[in-house]
Amino acid sequence: MTRFGSASDVRATSEANRVDLVPSRTTFDEVGEQPRHFWFPHRPSRCGGIGVARRYPAPMDVIRYASIAEYLAAAGPFLEAREAEHNLIFGVASNIQADPSQFGTPHLAAVVDRGRIVGAVLRTPPWRIILSCFDGDAAAVADALAADLAGTELPGMVGPTASTDAFAAAWASRTGATSKLTRHERSFRLRHVRPPRPAPGHMVRAAPEHRRVLAEWSQAFEEEAHTAPPGPTDHDATADRWIRGVGRTAWLWIDEGRPVSLTGAGGLTPHGIRVGPVYTPPELRGRGYASNLVAEASQLHLDGGREFVFLFTDLANPTANKIYQSIGYEPVIDIDEYAFEPA
Repeated sequence: MTRFGSASDVRATSEANRVDLVPSRTTFDEVGEQPRHFWFPHRPSRCGGIGVARRYPAPMDVIRYASIAEYLAAAGPFLEAREAEHNLIFGVASNIQADPSQFGTPHLAAVVDRGRIVGAVLRTPPWRIILSCFDGDAAAVADALAADLAGTELPGMVGPTASTDAFAAAWASRTGATSKLTRHERSFRLRHVRPPRPAPGHMVRAAPEHRRVLAEWSQAFEEEAHTAPPGPTDHDATADRWIRGVGRTAWLWIDEGRPVSLTGAGGLTPHGIRVGPVYTPPELRGRGYASNLVAEASQLHLDGGREFVFLFTDLANPTANKIYQSIGYEPVIDIDEYAFEPA
């Protein structure tokens, strides 16, 4: 059953999920330097349930929220109990807060059973839907979400493997649509940087004079990694946002006066930030530029007070996976991305 969130719903679901939580220190949003208070758990748990899994009887309630503030007030403690696993949802939420004009009206919902959140989703149309970990009976949670989304045209989904498996079955049952795996990724978390072998050059924050290279490399990354969004991308506008630090800040490795590698940092979580994309032109690869750039950008944010730095890698690229682990990134969870094909 779908309900629309009210202030009492926000308080009730937030308090029901705030178990063994203590207030963190105040952190500051790097976009606009606005103070933000978060909660963090003493004992984060992995995707697949907190404690002993139990079956939840259907139907469950699906509550929709009208704003990011209401959504995070209600679902934030549930998501934060596995912050690393949910860094994509947190990151998109923070980007919406930084520049709502980019996203239109987001779809924000949580599945609630007996006053406790057992799953959450976020979508910014026309993008695919992002799934959280599901607690308890994943099939029941997925079926509740599929019922709530009936009649919606979904291009696809992304989320932890167990969640995407469950939602693929539920969505097929409701709509007849088939799911095609388009990317198998792994989420990584870093707490301490292991310095790589030094490469010539140094890191700089992207400035207006780098606008052209940012636009060109943003497009090149999308084409190579097959991550282009639905519809056309204005890469010049992307470069302008990165230079201003709206949602993401771009960093470049400079060797002999010219840019040779790119990364970005954005997508804030309560205690972390995500690095990406990472791009080096093919003719400049194998020289250690990207390793040094990612290591230095990661250390910068740890030094700035972030407890974690996250990134995603495509498991089809074993070289990248090896490089990031060599500088201290540790695997957290596998994330699958699917496209839906109508019946």
